[in-house]
Amino acid sequence: MANNSYSGVKNSMAETNHEGDFGCSLKELCNLMELRGTEGLHKIEESYGGVQGLCTRLKSSPVEGLSGHPSDIEKRKAAFGQNFIPPKKPKTFLQLVWEALQDVTLIILEVAAIVSLGLSFYKPPGGAGGVEDENESEAGWIEGAAILLSVICVVLVTAFNDWSKEKQFRGLQSRIEQEQKFSVVRGGQVIQIPVTEIVVGDIAQIKYGDLLPADGILIQGNDLKIDESSLTGESDHVKKTLDKDLMLLSGTHVMEGSGKMVVSAVGVNSQTGIIFTLLGAGEDDDDDDEEKEEKKKEKEKKKEKKSKLFAGCLLNKKQDGSVENRKKAKAQDGAAMEMQPLKSEEGGDAEEKRKANLPKKEKSVLQGKLTKLAVQIGKAGLVMSAITVIILVVLFVVDTFWIQGLPWVKSCTPIYIQFFVKFFIIGVTVLVVAVPEGLPLAVTISLAYSVKKMMKDNNLVRHLDACETMGNATAICSDKTGTLTMNRMTVVQVYVADKHYKKVPEPELIPATIMDLLILGIGVNCAYTTKIMPPEKEGGLPRQVGNKTECALLGFALDLKRDYQAIRNEIPEEKLYKVYTFNSVRKSMSTVLKNADGSFRMFSKGASEILLKKCCKILTANGEPKLFRPRDREDMVKKVIEPMASEGLRTICLAYRDFPPSEGEPDWENENEILTSLTCVCVVGIEDPVRPEVPDAIRKCQRAGITVRMVTGDNINTARAIATKCGILQPGDDFLCLEGKEFNRRIRNEKGEIEQERIDKIWPKLRVLARSSPTDKHTLVKGIIDSTVAEQRQVVAVTGDGTNDGPALKKADVGFAMGIAGTDVAKEASDIILTDDNFSSIVKAVMWGRNVYDSISKFLQFQLTVNVVAVIVAFTGACITQDSPLKAVQMLWVNLIMDTFASLALATEPPTESLLLRKPYGRNKPLISRTMMKNILGHAVYQLTIIFTLLFAGEQIFDIDSGRNTPLNAPPSEHYTIVFNTFVMMQLFNEINARKIHGERNVFDGIFNNIIFCSIVLGTFIIQIVIVQFGGKPFSCVGLSIDQWLWCIFLGMGCLLWGQLISSIPTSRLKFLKTAGHGTQKEEIPDEELEDMDGLDEIDHAERELRRGQILWFRGLNRIQTQIRVVNAFRSSLSPYEGLEKPESRSSIHNFMTHPEFRIEDSEPHIPLIDDTDAEDDAPTKRNSTPPPPPSPNKNNNAVDSSIHLFLESSKCVSPTAPGSPLHSLETSL
Repeated sequence: MANNSYSGVKNSMAETNHEGDFGCSLKELCNLMELRGTEGLHKIEESYGGVQGLCTRLKSSPVEGLSGHPSDIEKRKAAFGQNFIPPKKPKTFLQLVWEALQDVTLIILEVAAIVSLGLSFYKPPGGAGGVEDENESEAGWIEGAAILLSVICVVLVTAFNDWSKEKQFRGLQSRIEQEQKFSVVRGGQVIQIPVTEIVVGDIAQIKYGDLLPADGILIQGNDLKIDESSLTGESDHVKKTLDKDLMLLSGTHVMEGSGKMVVSAVGVNSQTGIIFTLLGAGEDDDDDDEEKEEKKKEKEKKKEKKSKLFAGCLLNKKQDGSVENRKKAKAQDGAAMEMQPLKSEEGGDAEEKRKANLPKKEKSVLQGKLTKLAVQIGKAGLVMSAITVIILVVLFVVDTFWIQGLPWVKSCTPIYIQFFVKFFIIGVTVLVVAVPEGLPLAVTISLAYSVKKMMKDNNLVRHLDACETMGNATAICSDKTGTLTMNRMTVVQVYVADKHYKKVPEPELIPATIMDLLILGIGVNCAYTTKIMPPEKEGGLPRQVGNKTECALLGFALDLKRDYQAIRNEIPEEKLYKVYTFNSVRKSMSTVLKNADGSFRMFSKGASEILLKKCCKILTANGEPKLFRPRDREDMVKKVIEPMASEGLRTICLAYRDFPPSEGEPDWENENEILTSLTCVCVVGIEDPVRPEVPDAIRKCQRAGITVRMVTGDNINTARAIATKCGILQPGDDFLCLEGKEFNRRIRNEKGEIEQERIDKIWPKLRVLARSSPTDKHTLVKGIIDSTVAEQRQVVAVTGDGTNDGPALKKADVGFAMGIAGTDVAKEASDIILTDDNFSSIVKAVMWGRNVYDSISKFLQFQLTVNVVAVIVAFTGACITQDSPLKAVQMLWVNLIMDTFASLALATEPPTESLLLRKPYGRNKPLISRTMMKNILGHAVYQLTIIFTLLFAGEQIFDIDSGRNTPLNAPPSEHYTIVFNTFVMMQLFNEINARKIHGERNVFDGIFNNIIFCSIVLGTFIIQIVIVQFGGKPFSCVGLSIDQWLWCIFLGMGCLLWGQLISSIPTSRLKFLKTAGHGTQKEEIPDEELEDMDGLDEIDHAERELRRGQILWFRGLNRIQTQIRVVNAFRSSLSPYEGLEKPESRSSIHNFMTHPEFRIEDSEPHIPLIDDTDAEDDAPTKRNSTPPPPPSPNKNNNAVDSSIHLFLESSKCVSPTAPGSPLHSLETSL
């Protein structure tokens, strides 16, 4: 698509050549679309002689549409542009490299390396100083160079990741886009074409639930109501009729009715496109200004970063790396974009007011826990590294100038500085190792990997964090039709002419008068877009296109050997006098025909219990109407409707009414008067069979601790029958099945207000909610989410397909939209799209979600063990031997294995069915359970014992020279090489241990299902051999002999045996173990902080931690993450995935998630709740998590966004805390 990215600009040149072909120019059409309401109507009448005239000028026919000839389509594209808004140019690779270089930690390291390099070339006069021999001083530059080299690797890897991530999102975006199709009339046939192929002059069919892909003028409409709030900010639905308002605008939602329009503007020339061009989405030339803006923004962002209120200035979004993607997401949705940006300017004040009382949004559960943990570990690491540097400097100064009593010789100053630089580098290295920068990476990889794989399981994930939230789901509210059932409806029983037929009767059995009425009624009173098409392959079932209930009725007509199409040809859609389309309030549809003698006949169809109440006559066996009294109606309900419903059939009543010419024309607007005194023709029972795989999927959900509830518009008996077939209701259970009315009666107080306490009495037992309106669904979801009855806050998933499900989908923690049956509005409001509309795909999503959570825990368990060990070794080593046993470059390599590679290896474990055997973790379960803490501390003890033994007694054991207390720049020793090698071997074997986090014994279980894991472990091992044997001076290594290698590997394998020993100790015995990484509870936040946070929109746990003081410190150091990069540094090009984070937000997974999101949630109720007054009090905001979610300052996100996303419950975990241990005192001081 990139090649037409300038279509907007080219148009101006193109106009001259092609304008002649059409009777109106691009400019005229654009000006026409600027007009609204009656102005537009007059303009069309004056300039074009009505809509018909406009169609003629555009060489299009309202009935036949365009010819569809490729040359004609091309000509139109050239003259009027394409229906496509060019995305903003992606950042170039060099820009990304430059951004990666902005990292504070990297800068600190670069400076240190350069100073170290400079000093190594300085020769003090007279050869004085501590350098023992020539070769060593020659080699002095190597360390500085090695660090610089690793920084370069890190930067390149980071840039490459950002670049590939960007590419992936563009891919996902275009995939979402290609799925978007729209119905147009070409050559007299209604066909579905991709939205981007729509051209000016096309005749598009619009219906309830569509998101209009281009601007157009109405040709014919039935009861059409449009929600234009995305353009105007007005939430009232706008009625579109041929005599008042014809203008249909792209990006608006059809909320009711149906019709046809002639497309008058597409792409950058449509109303939405024009706004996008203003926003700079379509232009490429404003990049430089934007760069400047960004610079300026960066500075402001430093001062304070208010949570990005959508209503705020758009620039605010510029510095959010994801803005191009978001714009693009919208832009590319085939101009069917969400128009928040505009809304935020025009409807700004209203927005602001509404924003004020919105509940605060919480970050995803996992993210909150991770951020908090990261900050705690970061603090501990910072303190440790500072202490290390101070101890090293003090020891050196005391030793040199006081104990040895050397004078400060001017010429030796550079040598002393070299020592200090070396100490500083060691300090930075400790910090690098202490900070688990790999965490955000692990989360990102894990989510990205899951999302990719979920595509194969028919889940198209639109918001990354939905995937992880799904693992915590405790309740699923599912639609019935299409999700639990096949959505292939057929009429199986009929009550007609006083007889109840258990299967479709032979046509001869039905009186001719009734038959004619029946077929005419079905033909005209079903949407003309609904039809039965011949099967795709021989012997298959006929294809049902459009509304499935109507398809069942059309199929019934065909079963009666009559052709509904003949009637439609005789009475085309234009001749229908008036249509009352189906909506969730009416629960019926009616069509009025005008007869030749001036009388009117109206056909109605709808839910049987609703329509029968409006019938006063019924057709009998001889085809004559007879009176139908309330008593007869009760008989009918008992004898016909309930038996049908109890078999799980959906009952539909077909009726008609005649308006004699003597009474004159009725008042069509007064629906209550029109829709009474009907004559019932027949009642049909429609079967929608349960999908074969659903009962099994529901059993799995129940076993996994997830309650499945059915929310349907069907009547209660049908719903109960289907729920029993699915296994939602089990005989002998204590459960509730309610109808919408009864539900509303129970949850409201005398004044009619909804009360949470009343909902709390109902929802735990509620399993089926029948005859429910969209508002009921939203109320139920909101009630469950806000409920505090259960010990855990409920995490609710909702499925929906209709436009009216929008509010509930947005309110839910995870909204699933149907990919096949779902309307555009529902998809827009959802988090995950089920591409096969199947309930069992939801179970797969649960499995993947839980897997993400477990992957992160596995990674944490591995990572924290390495952290604890590496920090203690570096710290004690530095204090005792004045030099860290693990050198800076070695530390960076260890960091690379444990962060980047391990996150790749452990985050890509495929899910197993066993994940569904446990209950959901819930929001407050700590990330690091006591079992994991036992494993972390247990393994740390083993590793520390081995390392210290080797460090202080290694030279005797292996009979080699001691590596301790060597002078500056001394060549590497075998002794320290063995320590380093053993350390790495232990990490490799411990990585296998980390695959299980619930204390399982078999750690090799399913290891070969994960190719990535095996290849990474193997790859790391090979690189380690290369480093030790050939790494030489830069890695401070010497080649080892075979038996030394075998010893190192043997000591490493000890980890596996030790792991078995640890898992034999029951966790329950170890009372002293603490968990870590909880979510923040509201109680923990002091009141004064709550007040500060009034204006903020997101709760950011890290912020709270940071507020406590060292924000500034952190700003710099917490970017240490990037150290990761350094880590990554060495040989980092190996992993294709390293940094997976945005440069400026490095490590805020949130930014990673924002890209593919159409940012619905930030804009307030986008989808006005249908005709319901009580809906106002619970506008569909998205994700207000825990009932009163813990707010937290988002003022200085900068500190957080880049904050190290990982952590240990402060430094408690740094060591087994025995009060006597040297660390205990440190901890208390912390």
